[in-house]
Amino acid sequence: MDIEQARFNMIEQQIRPWDVLDATVLDVLRQVPREAFVPDDYRSLAFADIKIPIGHGEVMMEPKVEARMVQELALDGSEKVLEVGTGSGYVTALLARMAASVVSVEIYKDLSNRAAEHLAAMGIGNVMLESGDASRGWPSAGGFDAIILTGSVPQVPAAFIEALKPGGRLVAIVGSEPVMEAIRLTRQGDGVDRTSLFDTLLAPLVNAAAPRQFVF
Repeated sequence: MDIEQARFNMIEQQIRPWDVLDATVLDVLRQVPREAFVPDDYRSLAFADIKIPIGHGEVMMEPKVEARMVQELALDGSEKVLEVGTGSGYVTALLARMAASVVSVEIYKDLSNRAAEHLAAMGIGNVMLESGDASRGWPSAGGFDAIILTGSVPQVPAAFIEALKPGGRLVAIVGSEPVMEAIRLTRQGDGVDRTSLFDTLLAPLVNAAAPRQFVF
């Protein structure tokens, strides 16, 4: 397989048609080797428009979904980002190339360890990997400029909204099968602006529960 041709095709045939047009995002997609984060048994499918199993019932999202969610965070390089669900570490690497720092939390220690190896091999040093259950929030002094959830949730827990700085953005996939959608929430003063992005399906975030105190 011609890796660079496959990467080019992924970007031009899958990702651009999904309205991922931000030049910085596209450059990072070219630079970060997605194939390095895919389990060996699925390496030949690294650039395919499919979900890829990574263990524990978890998956890498389709490349177009990963790219669109990252784009919707509108990162400019100055942000502190929270990622809930490190998974393979691929989205973590994309975020690290586009933000000042990333805190990424993974409930499965072996996935976190594997992601750490991949990130270290790429020389990425602005990521703090944490192991634990962040399904209902994660503490941070000063809050986050951006938050991304890489598993679906029935609705967004209030703790994540409260962890956003003013003007901060959160991107998540909400709902229950067979109806889910990706949304962006932007904290504006005492309120939150909600933008519907696209329809998709994604496995639930481990231990995700529908909180009563904040409903969308």
